[in-house]
Amino acid sequence: MRRIVRLLSAAACIAILSHCAALPDAGTVEQEGAPVRISTDSGWLTYRQSQRIIGRLARGNGDFLARHLQVEEAVSPTPLVAGNKVTLFSDGPSTYRAMGEAIRSARQYIHLESYIFEADEVGNGLADRLIAKRAEGVAVAVMVDDVGTLNVPRELFDRMRAAGIQVVFFNPVNPLKARGGWSINQRSHRKILVADGRIGFVGGINMSSVYSSRPSLRGSSGRSGGGKEGGKEGGKEGGKEAADNAPWRDTHLSIEGPAVADIERVFLAGWHDQKGPPLDQREFFPPPRTAGPQVVRILDNDPGGKDTYAIYLTLLSAISTAERSVHITMAYFVPDPAFVQALCDAARRGVDVTLILPGFSDSSIVLHAGRSHYDELLAAGVRIYERRGALLHAKTAVVDGVWSTAGSSNLDWRSFTLNHEINAVILGEAFGAEMEKLFAADLQASQPIDPAQWARRPVSERFMEFFSRLGERWL
Repeated sequence: MRRIVRLLSAAACIAILSHCAALPDAGTVEQEGAPVRISTDSGWLTYRQSQRIIGRLARGNGDFLARHLQVEEAVSPTPLVAGNKVTLFSDGPSTYRAMGEAIRSARQYIHLESYIFEADEVGNGLADRLIAKRAEGVAVAVMVDDVGTLNVPRELFDRMRAAGIQVVFFNPVNPLKARGGWSINQRSHRKILVADGRIGFVGGINMSSVYSSRPSLRGSSGRSGGGKEGGKEGGKEGGKEAADNAPWRDTHLSIEGPAVADIERVFLAGWHDQKGPPLDQREFFPPPRTAGPQVVRILDNDPGGKDTYAIYLTLLSAISTAERSVHITMAYFVPDPAFVQALCDAARRGVDVTLILPGFSDSSIVLHAGRSHYDELLAAGVRIYERRGALLHAKTAVVDGVWSTAGSSNLDWRSFTLNHEINAVILGEAFGAEMEKLFAADLQASQPIDPAQWARRPVSERFMEFFSRLGERWL
C-alpha cells in the first residue's frame, strides 16, 4: 500500500509536468488501411521510413559490417569518420583516471559539459584540477544543467569562476535568467569532455562520487571492472535502499582522432544556444590526425532542431537491420510503441534479441513503466535479464557484433524527445567484440526473466506497472 501511495504522489508530479512538456502532438496515419496512433513524430512515421530504407538494401549476404555501413549512410546526414581510437570504460574510477590524464595533458583548452556536477570528492577534485590548469594558462569552459545541479552549493561554481573558468548553467530553472526560449523539460543530459581537440569523452558517467565504487564484472578486462562487488542486491521490487547502497555500473568512451571535432561541435553549439560568454579563443579544431582503425559517428539530440530524433532513428534502423543479434544494456527503459515493435519484429525473424535492464533503480516509477512492456516482448521471443548487485546506469547497444553505440541517451521518451543527448556509434568487429565481452560479463551478473514466472506475478505489481505507464511520455 505504501508503494501505491508513493506512486500516486509521483503521478501528481507527472500531471503537472505534462502541462510543460514539449512532446510532439500525436496523430493518426493510415497503415495497411487502418488508422494507427503515432507514438511521437519519431515513432511510427520514422519506423516506417527506416523500413523503406532498409527494404532497398540487400539482406542475407553475410557481410554485417557492409550492411550496417549502408544503413548508417542512409539514415543520418552526420558524417561517418574513419581513423579513430575508441577506448571502452565500465566504471567511474577508470573513467575518472583517463579524464584526469587528459586534463593534465591539456595545453590549449578544456571543455566540459555534464548533467550532474556534485560538490563531493569527485566534483571538488575535478574542480581543483580545472583550476590548476586555468592557472597554467589553459582556457577552461564548463556547462552544467541547472536541474541536474539544483541542489549543489553554488560556491563550487563560484570558486571556479573566481579562478577564471567560464561557467554556464544550461536552461536555468528561473525563466528570468534563462537564455532564449525557456522550457523546464529541455535538459542537457550530455556528458562531454574535450581536451585540445585531441581527445574527447562521451558516455553515461556524471561528475559524482556515486561512481567511485567498482561493480564486479566477471570475465571482463581490467579496464572494465574487477573490483569487489558492493552494495545490497535488489530484490524483484528493488527499492531506494538497494539503489542507495549498490555500486553504479555505467559505460563511458574516450575517442581520439578526427571524430573529436564532432564532439567539440556539439559542445560549442550548446554553449552558443545558451548564449554563453565569448570563449577564450583557442584552436578548437586542430588538423585531424588518424589515431586508430575505428569508424565513428557522433549523434546528438537537439529538441526542436534539425537533429531532434537522430539518435532514435539510428538505433531503430540498426535494430531493424539486424540479422544475427541485438544486445542492449539500458538504465532507463521506457520505449515507445515503434521501438517495441522493432524489437519484437527482430526477435520473430530469428535475431537473438537480449535486453539487460535494471533489477532495481533510483526511479521506481521508471522501473515499473519499463516492466509494463515485458509481456509483449517476452511473447515475441525477446530475452530479458535484470542486473543484480549494481545499479545499472549504462546506455549501450551492440548489433550483429559490428554496430555499437554508447552515450548519454536512455531508451525512453524523455531522451528521444526532450533531452539534449550525445551518443557515439562505432562500426567495426574489433570494438564490437569488446562490447560483446562487456555485455557477456553483465549477463553473468543478471537474472533471467522467465516468461511463465512473470505471468504469475502479483496483481499489486501489475497495478504499479499499469499506473506507471500512464505517465511514460514524461519519464
